[in-house]
Amino acid sequence: MTYVIGKECIDVQDKSCIDVCPVDCIYEGGRKTYINPTECIDCGACELACPEVAIFPARKARGNEEWETFTRDNAAFFTEVLPGRNAPLGDPGGAGGVVIGVDTPLVTDWAG
Repeated sequence: MTYVIGKECIDVQDKSCIDVCPVDCIYEGGRKTYINPTECIDCGACELACPEVAIFPARKARGNEEWETFTRDNAAFFTEVLPGRNAPLGDPGGAGGVVIGVDTPLVTDWAG
């Protein structure tokens, strides 16, 4: 299972989660960060570090429409072709401080 970053991160990106992630699985979009569901080891360090309370375990999303939406959207960041890219990001094996700089359509169009 993995952790997911919700709407509270949009346009905030405190990045405390990135600093504590032991496997470097949190990637920066333009307006939000995303956790790679394949690379995440389910340690929970990111959830504890997030001052925005934006991070939740995907296993707890069931029945919460908003969390289910962000769980799907988080996975889409890695599996779908993002604007300006020619292939899905996939599983690069660590963010390495690289800023992807674009978001999924949900986040790009988010008005809150």
